[in-house]
Amino acid sequence: MLTRTDLRGRTLTDAQLRAMMPRGGSDPNEAMKTVATVVDEVHEHGAAAALKYGEKFDGVASDSVRVPAKVIADALASLEPAVKTALEAAIERIRKVHAAQVPKEHTVTVAPGGEVTEKWIPINRVGLYVPGGKAVYPSSVVMNVVPAQEAGVNSLVVASPPQKEHGGWPHPTILAACAILGVDEVWSVGGAQAVALMAYGGEDTSAADTPNSELEPVDLITGPGNVFVTAAKRLVRGVVGIDAEAGPSEIAVLADETANASFVAADMISQAEHDPLAASVLITDSQELADMVDDYIVDQAGEALSKERINTALAGPQSGIILVDDMEQGVQVANAYAAEHLEVHTADARAVAERIVNAGAIFVGPYTPVPLGDYAAGSNHVLPTCGSARYSAGLSTHTFLKPVHLVEYDKEALSDIADAIVTLAEEEVLPAHGTSIQIRQD
Repeated sequence: MLTRTDLRGRTLTDAQLRAMMPRGGSDPNEAMKTVATVVDEVHEHGAAAALKYGEKFDGVASDSVRVPAKVIADALASLEPAVKTALEAAIERIRKVHAAQVPKEHTVTVAPGGEVTEKWIPINRVGLYVPGGKAVYPSSVVMNVVPAQEAGVNSLVVASPPQKEHGGWPHPTILAACAILGVDEVWSVGGAQAVALMAYGGEDTSAADTPNSELEPVDLITGPGNVFVTAAKRLVRGVVGIDAEAGPSEIAVLADETANASFVAADMISQAEHDPLAASVLITDSQELADMVDDYIVDQAGEALSKERINTALAGPQSGIILVDDMEQGVQVANAYAAEHLEVHTADARAVAERIVNAGAIFVGPYTPVPLGDYAAGSNHVLPTCGSARYSAGLSTHTFLKPVHLVEYDKEALSDIADAIVTLAEEEVLPAHGTSIQIRQD
């Protein structure tokens, strides 16, 4: 039975609600000391240090960081046809959505002879991290690579942990997904050492068909990972850009008496399947629904392949049921929680969903479960966690683009605004700024 928080009959501010939300997760600060050593060694010794830590943490060392082209090609050749077809279907939908996100260059004439053009420039080189560990994530390859490609990124590398059972290379399905997407640079390195190597680069070791070569550093690192990956991203931020500091995955379900309790339970279980630290939260104004969901969770989780992991996640402080007076309060609670994934199972679900302002992605109605978005809805599944949806967004084509202003004034346009600029420069006690304007007025 999930822990319950009863908010009925209580009037609370958003700040008070945030303090009461079920939260768990892990603090990257606790991993910083260990990770700092890894990052420093990789910075100093490059690929050799990264491979050493791969052997220590993953139990295997690759012959090289860069995966040989033959290994990637063989992975694609051996991929089950049904999996290939499924990946291609997902890629098609995800590419369609992310292609539509590309913003248009536009010019604003602020005065006769004075224009500001905003153009969008792709990040030159990006590093895309795909986790390993408890599951295989070809979907994360797709979610990272497609928006980068649609943004027009010039150069990208996918890094994923080596797998002992696959010869020290990343999982073949990961490699096959890269091949389908046309990614030919894949690094067999995971964890904090992968983040450090992408940030600083180095000289690769040798492999059968991969000669010694420079591992070029990147400008931006994206992709989810565990607490060590998050801590490493925090350490290298500033050397490179990062997308976000991702925490454990989470789902909140906002539901009323019209919801299908079996659907809700299945979706909460599916999220708990990710990780023992994953969060599953139900927000409802129906005591009856809460009781039914509890019962369904017991039945469904008991039959799941990963039932131990699921039960640990559902029993943790990050999961639970929140009882509210009505959907007005339910919306307030959902916005305070700011879930990575929010499902809305209510009467008039679209209208309720439109009132949500804090969520990584919103899934509307009984036939739009989070796993749809995990794989093939077309949306991106790399989303803000731990309440950060209050101020940040998920991975998108915009992540890989820089807005840059081109400013162009002629002499007359500059003259028209000159007095205002000189006045402001004098007010800020920066007279040379004013002189830069006045010297052009002669």
